[in-house]
Amino acid sequence: MEEVKYELSEFKAAWQAKCPRCRIGHVYQGPAYGLKVQKMNSHCEYCGLRYEREPGYFYGAMYVTYAFSIAEMVTACMATYILTGNDSSFILYATVAIMSVVLMSPFNYRYSRIILMYWLTPGLRYDPNVKKKEVDVKASA
Repeated sequence: MEEVKYELSEFKAAWQAKCPRCRIGHVYQGPAYGLKVQKMNSHCEYCGLRYEREPGYFYGAMYVTYAFSIAEMVTACMATYILTGNDSSFILYATVAIMSVVLMSPFNYRYSRIILMYWLTPGLRYDPNVKKKEVDVKASA
């Protein structure tokens, strides 16, 4: 009898920061909000996909981070406007906007790269038939 393999949905795999090709391997070595610095794996431990496809590949993720930051600042300032009843203090709004970006920076860093790999890179798609490969990361880096 054939072995049935459970497959993650695209959004669930992206949320869990799994490899975009096999959806099994991990892109990062730890949680988004932890005491350690976020470390991104260079290759997928399951299928061997090299995450940085070319030098400077993740520069495109800066634009996604920028969009995240603008959305977070606007949302935080609108919430402040509603909660304070139109307090016109510039310092209050500037502090709220800056704090929202600082607190969300680990999320932005992680998920801007994930969004770039999952939805903004042509040719990088899920392959349900990908096999486990033995990859010597040190030799191929």
